[in-house]
Amino acid sequence: MKIEVWSDYVCPFCYIGKRRLEEAIQTSGLTENIEVQFKAYELDPNSPAISDKSTYEMLAEKYQTTPEAAKQMTTSVKQQAQTVGLEYDFDRIKPANTFDAHRLAKWAEAQGKPAEASERLLKAYFIEAQEIGRHEVLLNLIEEIGLDRTQAAAVLASNAFETEVKQEIEEGMSLGVQGVPFFVINRKYAISGAQPAEAFEEALRKVAEEEGISPKLQTLGQKNAGICKDDNCEI
Repeated sequence: MKIEVWSDYVCPFCYIGKRRLEEAIQTSGLTENIEVQFKAYELDPNSPAISDKSTYEMLAEKYQTTPEAAKQMTTSVKQQAQTVGLEYDFDRIKPANTFDAHRLAKWAEAQGKPAEASERLLKAYFIEAQEIGRHEVLLNLIEEIGLDRTQAAAVLASNAFETEVKQEIEEGMSLGVQGVPFFVINRKYAISGAQPAEAFEEALRKVAEEEGISPKLQTLGQKNAGICKDDNCEI
């Protein structure tokens, strides 16, 4: 079963949706039957690579309100993030352009580390308030997941993976992506937004049933509890 996820690294609901999807995959017992692929999307292609504005100032300008009112707008998002174990630091987060981050993530995917790159970029932005529009920051992050910094720098200094990123964005639009996160399962079903984990699990089980995939049983309880195997008991 293949799940394609269109998302952006500055989208707060994308990180929340990622966590809820991961929970659903785990509880469904379909971990070994599912491949997750992250696809590029840009919420604001015109955003500068780096900015001196705060998230509150950016939101205040967008919605023609005050920074104080904008801060209140982030409260519910922060609370939703906490339900999946994420502590967003909106006080320090600044707007960023994510095109180069997507390019580097495509390169990381080619190196066999797509999941690690996506997770590290999201954590860096929302939890650590790092400026992921800066090349130096991106190189530090890519090095942290075990990839070569020099090769990554060469990617950023070129136009490598620009075509791939643009194609994924266009592909998403052709499938009806108008906002992220957007999840496509086996190119048959779509889930828009950071839905509850139960909604993801229901969709996964439905597709698994249609495809004839049997979920693996989940073992509950204490890992080291007593157990008998044949006539040999662990006492």
